[in-house]
Amino acid sequence: MTARTLNATPTPAPAPPVEPRRPWQPVWRAIVLRSVLIPVVVLSPLVTLPPAADHRFNVYANGAHYLGRPQDLVTDAVATVPQYLHLGNFRPLGRVVEWVLDTVAFAITDLLGLPANVSLRLVTTASAILLTLATVVLAECVLSRGRTFAGPPSLVSALLPFAVGGSFVAAGRTSTTVLFGGLYFLTAALVLVVAAAAARTAGRIRLGPRLGVLAVVTGAALAAFNEMAWLALPLAALVTLVRARAVLGLTWPETAAGARFTGLLWAGFLPVAIPVRVIIARNCAGGTCYSGSDVAPAGMLGALPNRLTSWVPPLMWQRAGEGPYGHTLGPAVLVALVVLLLLVRRFRRDLFRYDCPDRRQAGALAATGIAVLVPAAVMGALNEQVQRLAAAGWWGLGWRDSALAGAGGALITVGLLAWVFARGHHGARVYRRGTLAGVLLLVVSAAVATSANRDHRAGVAAERPAWVHNRVAQELVDFDRSAAGDERRCALREQFRDSLPADRRTGYQAEMRRFDAAVDAAAQRLAHRSFCTEAPA
Repeated sequence: MTARTLNATPTPAPAPPVEPRRPWQPVWRAIVLRSVLIPVVVLSPLVTLPPAADHRFNVYANGAHYLGRPQDLVTDAVATVPQYLHLGNFRPLGRVVEWVLDTVAFAITDLLGLPANVSLRLVTTASAILLTLATVVLAECVLSRGRTFAGPPSLVSALLPFAVGGSFVAAGRTSTTVLFGGLYFLTAALVLVVAAAAARTAGRIRLGPRLGVLAVVTGAALAAFNEMAWLALPLAALVTLVRARAVLGLTWPETAAGARFTGLLWAGFLPVAIPVRVIIARNCAGGTCYSGSDVAPAGMLGALPNRLTSWVPPLMWQRAGEGPYGHTLGPAVLVALVVLLLLVRRFRRDLFRYDCPDRRQAGALAATGIAVLVPAAVMGALNEQVQRLAAAGWWGLGWRDSALAGAGGALITVGLLAWVFARGHHGARVYRRGTLAGVLLLVVSAAVATSANRDHRAGVAAERPAWVHNRVAQELVDFDRSAAGDERRCALREQFRDSLPADRRTGYQAEMRRFDAAVDAAAQRLAHRSFCTEAPA
C-alpha cells in the first residue's frame, strides 16, 4: 500500500482561467486618441485669440477671487440668485461651472506663466474634447443592441471625431468656439451624456431606486444649469424612442415601459423650471431684462431655417473669415491636412475591425442627429437678437446653440455616410473605398475649418482692442515691478479707455471700473502689486 502511494502520479492543479482576448481595445484607444487630437488641431490657430465680451474681465476677476477662496463658489451662486432672476435668467449651477472654468484658466496662468488668453483657449479646447467624446458615447449608446463598449466599436464612432472636429469653427464673434466656449461645450456634452444614459434604459422594465433617484436629481440640476441644458429633456425622450423602435425593435407598450428614466428626469425638472419661468416672466414683463435671455416666439419661424443650417461647414467658414470662400483656402489647409491624414492611416488599418452598422442603425443615428439639431435650432431661433441677424442674412453665424448644432450636424452626416456605404448592401471593395472617401471628405472639412480659424484670429488680432487685451495678459504674467513697467501698464489702461465707444470714454464709467477691478485683482494675486498706480483706489 505504501509503495503504491509513493509511486502515484500527483494530480496537476487546475490552470487559472484565461481571459478572452479583446482585440478591439486598441481600436477603442485609437478612437479616443482621435477625439483628443482632432479638436486640438482644429482649435490650435485660436490659442492666442484675445478674450472678448465679459471674458475680458471675468477670467481675471473670477479667477483671482475663487482661486484664493474656492468655498465662495457655492455661497456666491446662491446669494446672486435674486439678482439674476431680476435680470431674466436662473443659472446657479451653470454659473458655478463658468466660475470654475475661469478659475482653472487663471490657475494655469499662475502655475505655468501662460498669458490668460492662452489659458482660456486651452480650457475651451479641453471642453471641446469632452464634447467630441460625449458625441461618440451617445452614438454607441443609441446603436448598440447589447452591452455598450463591451465589444468592437461601431464604424460611426471612428468617423465622428473627424465630423465633430470640423464643426469647431470660429463662425463669428458670438460663436461658442469664440465666446464662452468652455461653458457651452461642456453644456452640450452634458446634454448628450444625459441623453445617452436615457437611451441605455430603453427596454428596461425596472430602474432600481438608485437610478430613479439619480434621474430626479439630474432633472432638477438641469433646470438650475442653463437654458441650453434644458434641451437634455426632449433629447432624452427622443433618443429613447429612436433606440427602442429603430434599433431594438420594441413594441409600443415595451417602449413606453422603458421610458421611466425620462419621466423621472421631467419629474425632477418641472418643479424647479416652472416657478422660475413664472418669476422671470413677471420680472421681465416691462422689457427691462437681459436681452440675451429674451424669448420672442412670434419671429421664431422666420429665423429657424437660418439656425437649422448654422452648422453647415461652408457657411461657417465664410463667417469665420468674413469674406469669400477663397480667402480661407490658404497654406494652413495643407498643414492641417498633413497632420489629420496621419490619423487616417490608423483608421484605414482598423477599417475591418469596426462593427459596421446596418441601414436600420445608420438611419437611427441620423434621426438622433436631427433630434439634437432641431431643439438647439429652435432655442436659437427664439432669441430676438438672433432673429434680427437672421433677417439681415447672416447665414452660418455661430451662437450659443452652435455647440449642440455642430454635434447634431456631425451625427446626421456620419449617419448618412454609414447608410450609403452599409457593408451589408455592398461588397468589401465598395465598402472600403466608399468609407475611405467619406473620411477623406470629413478630413478636408476639418482642415478647412482649421484654416478658417486661422483667418478669424488674424482678422481679430489686427484690431486695436485685441492688441490691448493681449498686451494686458502678457504684462500680468511678465509683471515688471519697476517704474517703467508701471508706466507701460498705465499706458495700456488708457489705450483700453480709448478703445471704448466715444460716449463711454469720459468719466469713470462701468466698463472702466470693471477693467480696473479685474486686472488689479489679477495683479495682486500674481505679483502682489497694483496693475496701475494711477488708477483710482
